[in-house]
Amino acid sequence: MQVTQLRIYPVKSLGGMDVESAAVEPWGLEGDRRWGLVDEMGEKVTARELHALLGLRAEAVDEETIRIHAAEESILVDTPLGLPPIPVSHSRQGFAPPADEDVSAWISERVGRPLRLVWQEEPRMRRMSGAHGGREGDTLSLADAGPLLLTSQASLAQLEEWLAAEVGEPDPDGLDPDDISAESAGAGPGALSMLRFRPNVVIDGDIPFEEDAWPTVRIGDVDFRTAETCDRCVMVTIDPETLATGKEPMRTLARHRRWDGKTWFGTRLVPLGAGELRVGDEVAPLL
Repeated sequence: MQVTQLRIYPVKSLGGMDVESAAVEPWGLEGDRRWGLVDEMGEKVTARELHALLGLRAEAVDEETIRIHAAEESILVDTPLGLPPIPVSHSRQGFAPPADEDVSAWISERVGRPLRLVWQEEPRMRRMSGAHGGREGDTLSLADAGPLLLTSQASLAQLEEWLAAEVGEPDPDGLDPDDISAESAGAGPGALSMLRFRPNVVIDGDIPFEEDAWPTVRIGDVDFRTAETCDRCVMVTIDPETLATGKEPMRTLARHRRWDGKTWFGTRLVPLGAGELRVGDEVAPLL
């Protein structure tokens, strides 16, 4: 098995960028989810509630700068220097320094809601929750629950087969209404974009969903611990290109991959060392 795609998301809930290589830090891939968005009260805002955020895309320029794109427009964003932090509701974060006001105004205008862009200055301060497999000393970027998310093309191919075979099937029992849209648009039979699942590391895989059972895995020269299988939300029902929403692929996935009241796809990984990942790296489970 090998790595087929590496991806970082400089701003949480915005579109991200493919990279050929990425340094592994204790809290995730370098440059991944160190920025986030909050409302005027400091409450975090994600694409779960504001789908328009997925219409923006962020890319790293250098260690101090990112660029945010909206269609043909873009704006440079510098790391805040000397600005006092503001309260934010990201769990176990507390405070974060804001970007310049003109940047937040630019984003707000394009998504139709007043927002502030904030930067995570010190990820070592954000402890990873034990409820999501965190252990003493594990830290986290502004990602929801784990430093890295791994997904498998073999698992995605299995989901596509289920979608094609189960067109017109009713919603499965117990499906959370908050995890789907009432609209009928969205994924149908055929190719699904892996971007719906917002992975950092995509592998080709041998057997669908075999990654669930790996306690540890070596990718290139770096070892990782599997913290947990990733529970999925309404984000997977949003087409990352068109922003169309629907019930799929969540309801089909839930027929096969729902337990403990949640629906699962991908695994959250915790680095056990430092190093660099590259597209083409060998992937070896350590059972």
